[in-house]
Amino acid sequence: MSRLLLTLLFVSVARLGAQDPREIVRKSVQMDQANWLRMKDYTWIARLAERHLDSKGQVKTENKQAWETVILYGEPHRRMLERDGKPLPPDEQRKEQEKLDKGVAKLARETPDQKQRRVADYEKRRQKDRAFLTEIPDLYAFRLEGEDKIDGRDVWVIAATPKPGYQPKQGDAKPLLKIRGKIWIDKSEYQWVRLEAETLDTISYGLFLARLNPGAKLVFEQTRVNDELWLRKREFARGTGRIGLLKKVAMEEELTWSNYRKFQVESKVVAAP
Repeated sequence: MSRLLLTLLFVSVARLGAQDPREIVRKSVQMDQANWLRMKDYTWIARLAERHLDSKGQVKTENKQAWETVILYGEPHRRMLERDGKPLPPDEQRKEQEKLDKGVAKLARETPDQKQRRVADYEKRRQKDRAFLTEIPDLYAFRLEGEDKIDGRDVWVIAATPKPGYQPKQGDAKPLLKIRGKIWIDKSEYQWVRLEAETLDTISYGLFLARLNPGAKLVFEQTRVNDELWLRKREFARGTGRIGLLKKVAMEEELTWSNYRKFQVESKVVAAP
């Protein structure tokens, strides 16, 4: 076999391997884990809207709030900014700032050993919370449905269906067996851009902190930040369930993130304008 033919065969196999949906998802999960670790270098503003729906799916009530999150001395700290869609009154803003300043002053008094132990414990919990996602490439059967564009970027579109009989190695991965979905993954960076999912069975875990019925719709989106990593942009859930196993509810929950910026712990944390 000629050297040219061998080269062409190698290129063809490499291209086929690049199109393997499981391999694409595996790389995307690795990138997601790396993004999660690097997120601690950023501060952001989050907005949450909780909407209770009537029997026709119309909004009955809506609760809104917004807060800023900063990572100080290795841990996240929140400062409330808005409630019911309006900025906090001046006295509440002052209390939020005082609470943040008090927390910063306490951390600043730590000895190096105390800080090291505290940060190590926090990072251990943080990594454990995300570890179950590494099972995604094994838990699902994937099908490459085609290609698309999102915000001008070329993406793969991949359908994901739970594998019958799969036994998760981690307990936190068990709810994934009751969810099927579709993933849009950036072709140049292997970052997931959008994820749409639907619950197949009742889940006693998740956004409602209770029981989520079959047929709930879930949407997750990410955005590119500072041309160096991808971070959360939007999460949306709509469905019915029970709170405390007693009260039936129909809800929408939408959480958005914005104003990502790198944060230096030495910088003074001041009240938002």
